[in-house]
Amino acid sequence: MTDEEMPGGAPLATGGRRSTGGPRDPAPPRGVRRLLRGPRPEAVPVLAGRACALVGLLDIAAGVFPRFRHSRMHALAEVLPGALGPFAAALSLSAGVLLLLLAHGLKRGKRRAWRAAVVLLPAGAVAQFTYRHSLLGVLLTLALLAPLLRHREQFTALPDPRSRWRALANFVLMGAGSLLLGLVVVNAHPGPLVDDPSLADRLTHVLYGLFGFEGPVHYRGDASWTVAFSLGALGLLTAVTTIYLAFRPEHPAARLTGDDEVRLRALLARHGARDSLGHFALRRDKAVVFSPSGKAAVTYRVVSGVMLASGDPIGDVEAWPGAIERFMDEARAHSWTPAVMGCSEIGGEVWTRETGLDALEIGDEAVVDVADFSLAGRPMRNVRQMVKRIERAGYETRVRRVSDLGEAELDRIRRAADAWRGTDTERGFSMALGRVGDPADGDCLVATAHRADAPTAGHGDLRAVLHFVPWGTDGVSLDLMRRDRSADPGMNELLIVAALRSAPRFGVTRVSLNFAMFRSALARGEKLGAGPVLRVWRGLLVFLSRWFQIESLYKFNAKFRPRWEPRFVVYRAPADLPRIGLAALQAEGFLRLALPLPRFLRHRFPAPRPCVHRTVPDPVHARAENAARTA
Repeated sequence: MTDEEMPGGAPLATGGRRSTGGPRDPAPPRGVRRLLRGPRPEAVPVLAGRACALVGLLDIAAGVFPRFRHSRMHALAEVLPGALGPFAAALSLSAGVLLLLLAHGLKRGKRRAWRAAVVLLPAGAVAQFTYRHSLLGVLLTLALLAPLLRHREQFTALPDPRSRWRALANFVLMGAGSLLLGLVVVNAHPGPLVDDPSLADRLTHVLYGLFGFEGPVHYRGDASWTVAFSLGALGLLTAVTTIYLAFRPEHPAARLTGDDEVRLRALLARHGARDSLGHFALRRDKAVVFSPSGKAAVTYRVVSGVMLASGDPIGDVEAWPGAIERFMDEARAHSWTPAVMGCSEIGGEVWTRETGLDALEIGDEAVVDVADFSLAGRPMRNVRQMVKRIERAGYETRVRRVSDLGEAELDRIRRAADAWRGTDTERGFSMALGRVGDPADGDCLVATAHRADAPTAGHGDLRAVLHFVPWGTDGVSLDLMRRDRSADPGMNELLIVAALRSAPRFGVTRVSLNFAMFRSALARGEKLGAGPVLRVWRGLLVFLSRWFQIESLYKFNAKFRPRWEPRFVVYRAPADLPRIGLAALQAEGFLRLALPLPRFLRHRFPAPRPCVHRTVPDPVHARAENAARTA
């Protein structure tokens, strides 16, 4: 089920700090001044991160541009050994680059970033005085070091999940940054140049200098040593950070263990009828936190520093606050940004009440009541005609439980679903299970379309597949929708109608279809009397539909005359919404920030498999992994 969550919509509830109506703090006595105690402790990491970025830029400028020396301190600094000048320039440049890299970690309160900054700031202060001869730079650096030491208890956040693939990304990004900054260093010393080298010579000099060799550009005096030390420091910094990231211990992202899955299935069996997205909590690339009583749970994934939950908590509604509290404690411990994608209205009310977060409506879920569905009538004419045309073309449908299918047919369905996937990445997070035909998912429904006169080669007569996951005992939720691109159009409509017609045979009374992003804006924007702002917003959504299935999903869902259930995103602050939106796009598979290998190298250097921590082998997971390898 495609679920492209991006922030937007109308507000549901407003969290944050509210006035309790209690007595105010007493005013200070007359003649007594209130003391200024500085920023609140919780604001120190943010301020420290911004100040660290500023000091890093000053250190880079001090190391690159020698003309910014402080004339008043120049006479005092002349007594220092002359060899310290080039070394101090390289030290200032390196410290500035590292402080820029540490600024984001300090802003999030990371303990390791604090330790590195406490070491780098004094080194940058020494370099500021030795090379730039600036007392002001030293004072600014020490002014940042003092609050870091005073508020060290605010920097306790644990590390994020990480893998050695970050070393490759660091090498590419740091290499490109060192190359650009090296060009700045070479061009910042135009006076002592022996001749006027070309851009190619300057670039060659930078490349040679990053590896510690002399290039074709020549300087007079000590400028040659200063440039050489600076370029060598940039190259060494790139190499050291890459080696450190490559050989440091991995912290793999938490995954759903076999015991966690058993506990979640038990909660779904007792309380899974409330939320149509409940079964998607069984994705094995999610982590889970349980309430202290074990009667509720929240599943999540960490993406780019965002702790992203999906749907409502699992389990007893009365135990939701305990699971939510554990979720927020985990976010605070790692300084992750908490967010919830696609929760219901009841779930949004609980989240905002218990945490003080805010909620925005981002779209609607299409739910079809089986008893009310019929192809009769003028509104269903297009679907009725399309289904009849496909049936006359010789297609037939079959709707069965996964437990009723043999392993050979399940393997054929898995192969077909993989072959018909439009992208290299399996998309989905909030409304996708991520697997088909797992023996543990025997209650799932599979609807297939076949053609009798098709050849038996390849996937045989199979032309389209729909996969539904359970929604309590009387409902199903659409998970996967794939079809052969060469088949006649209308396969998906045919299979949805077949599933709705067969639903009573399986005791199903409600079917959840796709999630329609910004459905209300698209519906109201095309009506008579829509205002200019709404029309512009709808036009933007239609434009974005070229890359994301926004308008097409809404129109496809509307064909079946469903009832619309609103879904919400829960967030901490408006400034977090762009970051949450990018994290959601990454989780859903629409945006990949990692550096993929070329296609011809993927079979030789496959991506690392996610680490799953288990105390005992899990036969359910083992069978699924073997089936995936076979497929």
